[in-house]
Amino acid sequence: MKKILPLFSYLFHPIFIPVFGTFFYLFFTPNYFEFNQKYLILLQVLLITIFIPISFFYLLKAIGKVDSMMVSELSQRKIPLIIQAFLIYTLIQRSITLDRIPELFFFFFGGLLSTLLTLLFLFGKIKASIHMIGISSLTAFVVGLSLHNQINFMCYIAFLILMNGVVASSRLEMKAHTNIELAIGFFVGLLPQLALYFFWL
Repeated sequence: MKKILPLFSYLFHPIFIPVFGTFFYLFFTPNYFEFNQKYLILLQVLLITIFIPISFFYLLKAIGKVDSMMVSELSQRKIPLIIQAFLIYTLIQRSITLDRIPELFFFFFGGLLSTLLTLLFLFGKIKASIHMIGISSLTAFVVGLSLHNQINFMCYIAFLILMNGVVASSRLEMKAHTNIELAIGFFVGLLPQLALYFFWL
């Protein structure tokens, strides 16, 4: 099991969470989008939240600003987080807008708030687990979709709750975080999503 656990740090890497949330919304909940529109939205999210950040990562690695995809050092996290915040802001201003896709808008807006909180903690030399931010925010979003659409997503929610524990165990096994850092990450991801329920549920 200890050999398998690190795999979950890659499967549920924070860079994939926006795509997971978007895919779940588009293909598991009732909405007015046609299939070609769904794939176009998913492609936009893929481009802005995965392909562009990966390009920036290789640039930052080439100039010595980061050393791995996990960005474990506090000093290496500021630039990637600033880039992430800018890209999410661009996404919710240009594509995933409030009037067009309100559910996804608040999911990404919550992600933006979590990113800014993580940056704020960095200036206080506090390290939050970005993996836990990602998986806890995704869990809260799926719970919100279940409540919003009155659809029973209990199997998916139970799976995501389990994955919160598995991802936390994975980060501990890889000695990437302490229990406190994992807890901080969990709440930094969860609380903005819960707070935004007020606006879309």
